[in-house]
Amino acid sequence: MSKRAIILAGGKGTRLRPYTLVLPKPLMPIGEYPILEVIVKQLVTAGFDHITMAVNHQAEIIKAFFMDGSKWGIRIDYSLENKPLSTMGPLKLIDDLSDDFLVMNGDILTDLDYADLFETHVRHNEMFTISSHIREQLVDYGVLETAEGRLLGLREKPRLNYEVSMGVYVMSKRALAFIPADKAYGFDHLMYDMIAAGQNVAVRKFSGYWLDIGRPDDYAQAIDEFESMRTRFIGE
Repeated sequence: MSKRAIILAGGKGTRLRPYTLVLPKPLMPIGEYPILEVIVKQLVTAGFDHITMAVNHQAEIIKAFFMDGSKWGIRIDYSLENKPLSTMGPLKLIDDLSDDFLVMNGDILTDLDYADLFETHVRHNEMFTISSHIREQLVDYGVLETAEGRLLGLREKPRLNYEVSMGVYVMSKRALAFIPADKAYGFDHLMYDMIAAGQNVAVRKFSGYWLDIGRPDDYAQAIDEFESMRTRFIGE
């Protein structure tokens, strides 16, 4: 089965400033590799044969690093946004998409089985599949439980769990009908529109390792842990 991946690599990385004033966020180093190279290596191992990088901010640096992908044994090409189109808008610029394709952010460190996610989506004939993760959030306050101006209880710095999108999706080409051309259109817009239209969106919960290195805390953790766990990510 031929497998196509679209990597969203056009963001400015504002949460990682000042580092991203010099480097595009997907080229921020994790150990000896940029995070985007780790992703490319993982997709090659998972059997993907064509990657399109949707680029905008500092696009030439990304293109100079990855070129045509031959160094990694995969075809890499580029789709350039002339203006920011958010997360889903750039897909309308790519005119040769396959019937089903992986879409993901270019700043994720995970040991997710990309091939299994893709093949399960295809097997079930889904229109859109989200890979999700349970994220624990520490609330750094004493949380009051009140009614009618009186205190009923108190939770001191509680930890709350949320099921969140990992920024990894598999899409059917059918979902492109919801995405407007030449307009900023995000993941949230697409989800609202698909739900309103009564379309099913599959969610597959993943319990392994996942960090969003666009967040400073996650990036620091990734730097600390990558070398000791590199075989888990890239098999070296």
